[in-house]
Amino acid sequence: MAERISLPDLRGDIAACRICRDNPLRGPDDRLPHEPRPVAVISETARILIAGQAPGLKVHESALPFNDASGDRLRSWLAVDRETFYDSDKFAIVPMGFCFPGYDLQGHDLPPRRECAPHWRQMVMDAMPQVELVLAIGQYAQAWHLGGRRAKTMTQTVRDWRDHLLSNSPPRILPLPHPSWRNTSWLKKNPWFEAEVLPVLRREIERLIT
Repeated sequence: MAERISLPDLRGDIAACRICRDNPLRGPDDRLPHEPRPVAVISETARILIAGQAPGLKVHESALPFNDASGDRLRSWLAVDRETFYDSDKFAIVPMGFCFPGYDLQGHDLPPRRECAPHWRQMVMDAMPQVELVLAIGQYAQAWHLGGRRAKTMTQTVRDWRDHLLSNSPPRILPLPHPSWRNTSWLKKNPWFEAEVLPVLRREIERLIT
């Protein structure tokens, strides 16, 4: 078994990562178009891992994860304030892609870079064996953390939350929609999420951070 990398070394290696710029998976024409700025909060003690997609532009500029409107909504879902949310003793925050991927032609954030998760994800998980609950936010986090247990759609995957949360295989996974304001219509069409999932989510958060 390979020796597990220390957290300080892992943090340094992630901060120095330039794979998407220097060795893009799809070749030189697919280089990240700006200087990488990996954003991840890796913790020795946090029992909760927030697994998002990739930083947006505001997060890229501030180097603070979920430092945007999506983060405001996520914190309201969790019923925690900013101070608690950014306490690395309580929450690890590690997206599937560490760097802002840029925009598509419609001005929407591109998906997480393909180079990131295959290289880093298992290393990150191995370095945080104390994590008990993974909040898998959006389809990319759900694809990695749930694998073949994921349903064909994000909606159905979240609907199946009980099956994932009650799994006996640690860490437990709770799939969530992305808290982007673009998903406001999804929330209106799926009121069961706020009625059924959020109370359970908040109880789990309170239990694990106190």
